[in-house]
Amino acid sequence: MPLTPLDIHNKEFSKRLRGYDEDEVNEFLDQIIKDYESLIRENKDLQAQLSVHQEKLGHFANIEETLSKTIIVAQEAADELKNNAKKEAQLIVKEAEKNADRIVNDSLVKSRKVAMEVEELKKQAAIYRARFRALVETQLDLLSQDGWESLESNEARVRELE
Repeated sequence: MPLTPLDIHNKEFSKRLRGYDEDEVNEFLDQIIKDYESLIRENKDLQAQLSVHQEKLGHFANIEETLSKTIIVAQEAADELKNNAKKEAQLIVKEAEKNADRIVNDSLVKSRKVAMEVEELKKQAAIYRARFRALVETQLDLLSQDGWESLESNEARVRELE
């Protein structure tokens, strides 16, 4: 068991003729030297371990700092990517809306053109029907005139003469 400072302080040497017992003092000093050397070795070992642990701690602190910076950079890149994607999506939506408006406007123009053509065709059909009716009525009038009867009677006379 190592000596404590209290043990050293309270140690009393027996007295002899020439003073302290030299063997006892030497034994005690040997014990102190042995314990002191043991403490010095233990202290050096602990300091070496502390140095290794501090080095590891510094290494891990460095890794932690690097990881933190990497996470921040990754987060910023993700945010930038997200913002760019939003902007691109907005541009795509605006472009799609423009195309949709253009398609709708083109369709409206075409439908108006078709409606005007239909109206024109209806007018032309009405004019054609009116002209055809007038022609038919004129032909019926011609058929109902007395001139046809005289032609028939002249034709009958020509047959009789033959």
